[in-house]
Amino acid sequence: MRHGRLIRALRSVVLLSVVPTLRAYGGETGARHSVNPALILPFVLLLIAIAAGPLINKRWWERYSPYVCAGLALIVIAYYAVVLQNSERMLHTGLDYISFISLIGSLFVVAGGIHIRIKGRSTPLMNVLFLAIGAVVSNLLGTTGASMILVRPFLRVNKYRLRGYHVAFFIFLVSNIGGALTPIGDPPLFLGYLKGVPFFWVFESCWPIWAVALSLVLAAFFIIDSRSFRQFKKEHHDAASLLHEEAEIEGLHNIAFLAVILLSVFIERPVMLRECLMLIAATGSYVMTKKTIHEKNEFSFAPVKDVAVLFAGIFATMVPALDWLEANASHLGINSAGHFFWWTGALSSVLDNAPTYLSFLSASIGLLVDETVVSQVQHLISTHGADMAMLGNVHSEEIQRTFSTLMKYHSDLVAAGHVPLDEINVAFVLGNYGIYLKAISMGAVFFGAFTYIGNGPNFMVKSIAEHAGAEVPTFLGYVMKYSLPILLPMFVIIWALFFR
Repeated sequence: MRHGRLIRALRSVVLLSVVPTLRAYGGETGARHSVNPALILPFVLLLIAIAAGPLINKRWWERYSPYVCAGLALIVIAYYAVVLQNSERMLHTGLDYISFISLIGSLFVVAGGIHIRIKGRSTPLMNVLFLAIGAVVSNLLGTTGASMILVRPFLRVNKYRLRGYHVAFFIFLVSNIGGALTPIGDPPLFLGYLKGVPFFWVFESCWPIWAVALSLVLAAFFIIDSRSFRQFKKEHHDAASLLHEEAEIEGLHNIAFLAVILLSVFIERPVMLRECLMLIAATGSYVMTKKTIHEKNEFSFAPVKDVAVLFAGIFATMVPALDWLEANASHLGINSAGHFFWWTGALSSVLDNAPTYLSFLSASIGLLVDETVVSQVQHLISTHGADMAMLGNVHSEEIQRTFSTLMKYHSDLVAAGHVPLDEINVAFVLGNYGIYLKAISMGAVFFGAFTYIGNGPNFMVKSIAEHAGAEVPTFLGYVMKYSLPILLPMFVIIWALFFR
């Protein structure tokens, strides 16, 4: 299959469903300055505060968490501005944060104007079907878009027996694991696409891993939900009538505003025009949506406020951790696919999984790519493969596999006689060590579900569910009750089957 021209034509199209904060992750922020590892401490303290604050004194945390976030963020900002004299790094982070909250916030407002009620009963089988469909949709709308549109219908159909595990599994499947098949699905995969990973490679190479992970988590959900369903029927003799819902959908005019938000991602210049269009679309949606729809959705701006405050602190304080990781990823002693899977995953669960993916992608290229092979491949490209038969050195198989990979995915560039170095490096990894990139890709996407801050939609789903009156686990409760007993065994199985 030679889809080179088609895929490059899609390069802009995929921007529609991916968080626009990625522009700084591609290396546009300039050279990194040396970061003192001690500056990672504010980020660690913030994580501890997020986990322990609501448990120790929930009312105090709700009142003073903005001050905690701001204080820790200011330490890092001052260090970069005064000590490192690298204010540009924090400026880029600020722009990323504005883009992040603009996308999250505008999708939240527009989705809040769409009222969807699913016909039927919230049986375990129906819930499994809903989550499976949501996982597939995540590859088309992105995990953020799918989460914002589907979370309220899911909460609504389960309203009479809603438990914390419903929220946790929605985050697992729709907000993270589901979006592992396309660059549209999750920001880490989009970064790989921008760095030269072919658009269809993820689906072609990773769908068995995705299918196993999805099946395992859905099976766990079915067992837990079946037990809860049986208990509910015992306690409520009129369970059948309570659980039955009639189909209803309102606010479809908001699809136009949704399209504006997605299409605005095409705009890169001037700076902030994209975010202004998102704000205009969100405002238009809010004004033109009937009050009754917002009332049915129990819409309020509280979830956006919660996310905006918390992630302002997270974005600022995690910069030293990301910069340290970028500088040291290649020195962590990682030399197998299993190592890449666990390291990428572990760090993606507490850092933003998009830049974590990029750091380990760069590390894999530095570890695996042979410059001699690259130079030989460049020569073959310049001769359109005419000298392939003359290869007789110890690298001939690696050269052939790399060149064949380029011909499969970038035949138009090879025909033109020029392929960017990023594409050649990635083709080398894909052709000779593809399992490494599978490990990095799946580790970043899957482990993003491990905590509320592993991926953008997670905390927003938590906040929406919380304000809807759902039984939502705390930060620590989410990890201890759901991530560790459910996700961790699944990760071990994935590792044993595919990366050991």
